[in-house]
Amino acid sequence: MNTTDAPQPPPAHPVAVVTGASRGLGLELARFLAEDGWQLVITARGAAELSAAESRLSRLTTVTALAGSVVDDDHRADLAEAADRLGGAALLINNASTLTGYDLAGAALPALAEFPLPGLLETFEVNVLGPIALTQLLLPQLRQHGGAVLGISSDAAVEAYAGWGGYGASKAALDQACAVLAVEEPELRVWTVDPGDLRTRMHQEAFPGEDISDRPLPQTVVPAFRALLRDRPASGRYRAADLLASPAAVVS
Repeated sequence: MNTTDAPQPPPAHPVAVVTGASRGLGLELARFLAEDGWQLVITARGAAELSAAESRLSRLTTVTALAGSVVDDDHRADLAEAADRLGGAALLINNASTLTGYDLAGAALPALAEFPLPGLLETFEVNVLGPIALTQLLLPQLRQHGGAVLGISSDAAVEAYAGWGGYGASKAALDQACAVLAVEEPELRVWTVDPGDLRTRMHQEAFPGEDISDRPLPQTVVPAFRALLRDRPASGRYRAADLLASPAAVVS
């Protein structure tokens, strides 16, 4: 057996790549990883917000922040190279998402009958193709460390809500891609997690003018993700609510 091909023990300070990490759930996930000793490669499209996140997280751990879009080939390559320089990714969190692929500007989510096709294409590029492409680039590193891929899903992937056809279909596609990846890469853990409705900017954009203060803040579901990484259950689709209720939650 060639020992160089075998998964290596996890390093003392493993590396995580987190997309959409400048705010909301992505930032909270990056923060808990930093607190738990992970080195970070973080990305988001907004350079100013990403810089602010880097400043906060760098007080806790080593952080490489690269602004850009997951649909950009060169940007994905830069993320993979940054992770490799830190020792190789042991975790990829595909969190970056878009609701419609364009600025809603206070409008309601579009019905599928009126969904602009360029926006629908962008939705699938950001929510599905970008994560798959980034996973492809990072797989050699993840295999080396016996790592994990985590995709952020939604209840809209399994429930039919008016106006959520584009987003929901893209998240359903991400769920299925991750399920197939889990079969093809049995040495890795491949999870998707529905975090539930959260009080985030993206969720507010889905409900323009409505009060969403009754939704929990993103940090409230962080313990579910911490339990997932701690217990490393079987690959599959999980709900944060179930993970919070029981560390040994059943795969949905």
